[in-house]
Amino acid sequence: MVSKKVLVIDDEPEIRTSISKMLENIGNYDVSQADGYNQGVTLLKRRDFDFVICDYYLEEAPELSDPAHEGRRIALDLLDFLKESNISTNFIVISGQADAAKGFETLLQGAAEYLPKPVTKRHLQFVLHRVERYLELEHQNRLLRKNIEDRFSFSNIIAKSPAMERIFEVIDKVKDYKTTVLITGESGTGKELVAKALHYNSIRKDRPFVAVNCGGIPENLLESEFFGHVKGAFTDAVRSKKGLFQEADGGTIFLDELGDLPMPLQVKLLRVLQDQEIRPVGSNESIKVDVRVVAATAKDLGRLVRKGEFREDLYYRINVLTIVIPPLRERLDDVRLLVDHFIEKYNKEIAPRRVLGVSPEAMQLILEYRWPGNVRELENVIERAMVLTDGDYIQVEDLPSELRIIDEGDESVPADHGLGELSLSIKKNARILEKRLIKRALLKTGGNKTKAAHMLEISLPALLYKIKDYKISV
Repeated sequence: MVSKKVLVIDDEPEIRTSISKMLENIGNYDVSQADGYNQGVTLLKRRDFDFVICDYYLEEAPELSDPAHEGRRIALDLLDFLKESNISTNFIVISGQADAAKGFETLLQGAAEYLPKPVTKRHLQFVLHRVERYLELEHQNRLLRKNIEDRFSFSNIIAKSPAMERIFEVIDKVKDYKTTVLITGESGTGKELVAKALHYNSIRKDRPFVAVNCGGIPENLLESEFFGHVKGAFTDAVRSKKGLFQEADGGTIFLDELGDLPMPLQVKLLRVLQDQEIRPVGSNESIKVDVRVVAATAKDLGRLVRKGEFREDLYYRINVLTIVIPPLRERLDDVRLLVDHFIEKYNKEIAPRRVLGVSPEAMQLILEYRWPGNVRELENVIERAMVLTDGDYIQVEDLPSELRIIDEGDESVPADHGLGELSLSIKKNARILEKRLIKRALLKTGGNKTKAAHMLEISLPALLYKIKDYKISV
């Protein structure tokens, strides 16, 4: 173990020697001594120290003549020197009992600890260990936060599944290009979060991020909202107004629900993408804009093109690079992580209540549910359950009824029985139960098919056949 370096500063030789011997007896400390401010500063300039143990009053420095210091330097002066010199160390001030208030004053100025005189070995050891323990915990927390951020999040996207990690890699590769990006995925999968990740990790991060829901603005106002208008362009245009594209100049505009954009606006959007300029309503002049366009949709734009509801030329212009966000049911690795994240989030919002987690039975239902509303639905379920639960853990009864039903096509089987009353067909219910058992075995083994086959007491080839037959995603 590397010895920690300690500098003891006191103008009384007996106290310096006493503290130094205590440190040597405690062990694992490399001790240096200074008789006052000047010598202490000299040593601090030459080498790094893990700790500085300093008396509140120090001998006068030759250049000091401030009568406010009563002819002596104080520990606060040394603290000021450390800050000005950008020297990092753990500063422990020692002071006589009558000077306790002055000792605490140094704590307010940045000292790590205060140690009253007379200093005892037991008290010194306690203070040092407390500071060391605090530093260790702070270091561990810093590493843990960084580890969680590095592994499981990307600009507030909480995920660790391979599918999402591939999306993070794509974002990292294309973030600085002006290339138009189309984000597709079911409602609630986090398309806007991905758009924000593209923007806030790019060279445009200090410029505006403007989000607009193409289906949330009345059609007669869309053009004015997008491109702005000049005064007198229409009856209510009492003054000129900038459009969203101008507001996003230099940054990113996020066009959510692009499939809902009316056909006339599709033509104008295509022109913006091609020419990088807009024309406000009622104006004869075009305005150049530098905007990266990121669009998102839960609809199949290709199908809309075939139906004549979306322009083919705009589709090919917007579909330069596509990011497909998989639904939550296809990335179960993220479910537990998101549950923990939402519990932590709502513990802060519904204080003083505090939920510690989810019971194994409730978690099993959460993992088996198909989540048609994806991450948004999961968050709502967790918030609701945390409000309703009476205990420290979310239980099955705290979950909404739809989670307690296993959907199997047209069949609905109560999750707490395994077999339902809607059908008495042994053949149908046997398949439902078999599929459910296979899912549970795969979940418990982390997707290990060999172990899952052993748990299910069937051969591995039989399990592989059933996984394919039931279309179970692993």
